Amino acid sequence: AVRFANGRLRSPESLRFTVYRSRDTTHPRKRNRRILVSETERLCYVGHNFGSGVMKCNSLCRYFVGVLDKDSGQMEVYNAEMFNMQPLLSGGRGWVLPQPLLGLYVPPALSRSVLLIPALFPQHGGRRVPSLLHAVRKSGRGKHSEPRVEVKQGVDLCIEAFGTSKQKRALSSRRMNTVGNDIVSTAVTKAAANIIDAKGVTALMQDVAQDDVQTISAFLPPCHEDADRPEHVYKFEDILSPSEYEALRVPAAALASATAEDIARKAEERSHCSFVLEELKFLPADEKSRDHKARCLWFLDTLIKFSHLKVIKKKHPMGPECPHIISRKLMKNFTSLTYNNGSVQNLVSASMKAKIAAYVIALALHINNFQTDLTILQNDMKLQESRILDIAKALRLKVSKAKGVLGLENDHKLGTLSLPLPVQKAPAGQRKRKKMN
Repeated sequence: AVRFANGRLRSPESLRFTVYRSRDTTHPRKRNRRILVSETERLCYVGHNFGSGVMKCNSLCRYFVGVLDKDSGQMEVYNAEMFNMQPLLSGGRGWVLPQPLLGLYVPPALSRSVLLIPALFPQHGGRRVPSLLHAVRKSGRGKHSEPRVEVKQGVDLCIEAFGTSKQKRALSSRRMNTVGNDIVSTAVTKAAANIIDAKGVTALMQDVAQDDVQTISAFLPPCHEDADRPEHVYKFEDILSPSEYEALRVPAAALASATAEDIARKAEERSHCSFVLEELKFLPADEKSRDHKARCLWFLDTLIKFSHLKVIKKKHPMGPECPHIISRKLMKNFTSLTYNNGSVQNLVSASMKAKIAAYVIALALHINNFQTDLTILQNDMKLQESRILDIAKALRLKVSKAKGVLGLENDHKLGTLSLPLPVQKAPAGQRKRKKMN
């Protein structure tokens, strides 16, 4: 079975194929080596089942060809092998024949179709290329780049003098493409220089920085920069819609009614993240406020657990107790689609995990009066400190150390949302490592 690398044939019935086998029938690997050759009106095609360019599907799958007998109605099945047929262009990038191999039989018919083949297999009696190639190869020993260019030029000269019409057309097309690439490269360089002269390097760098900021903002909650109060910068309705908030009433009831013994048991079982377990100790006494905080904590805990997943294989990844509208929100807003093994899957990629972290921080700000411990959230989400600090700065938070804050260790980082908002900046890239004396 064959597959052509550069397209489909209009009339495959007119093709004739020739198979060449290895002479070494005793070696367990070399005895199965094959070279398949085909020729059309314009090009020659070559495929092989060994070497660096061999198709991997032959080792992963088995192929069969069925031959149907119309008279008896029975089909005979034969083992088949897939060959990737590539155009054979002398001296160009389309050259796909393997390196010389001892014991590989290449007949004179194949050597006449392409001028380079006798040079690759001189020990098997094929026709030799004119002495120009042999002299260039001999003079170029011990060098790397220059002899390769000279060999290519020598092959072009051989094609011009002795090549077939198909080889000459391929050579002409390759030269025209080379000239076209040079023209395009020159035009692009000139256009870039004109833009730099007209706009200036500083303005271009500002445009690039603005594009980076817009790319970052695609993974953040909607930010209202003209807000007059911190709670209006990242509105609660942008994190949880009214219908989603109402759906959390039933699953969050267990958190709202949790006693001190229940919280201690949950801490032992580690059924919730550290942030939620810590905040459950400080639930308000007012029933309405207590229910509101319990709903926020339940959704924040669900977001953190969802960020630990990689490939979503279940219809309800967070369990049957998770409301359908919340499951749909997680799948729609915090996963990316990927194609794997013939099916479409939902994947929690690195960018989606960063988006979840941004929404977790925004929700934690609403829970903790717009100041939250970033270190606890970092540990819960299993992120690096630099990663969560970059997300916090993208959210326009002021990051500080937790010195003198009751109940927090000194090495913890706090994120505070206050007005006026600091100027948003794109990440400066990888941080420089400190030199150790």
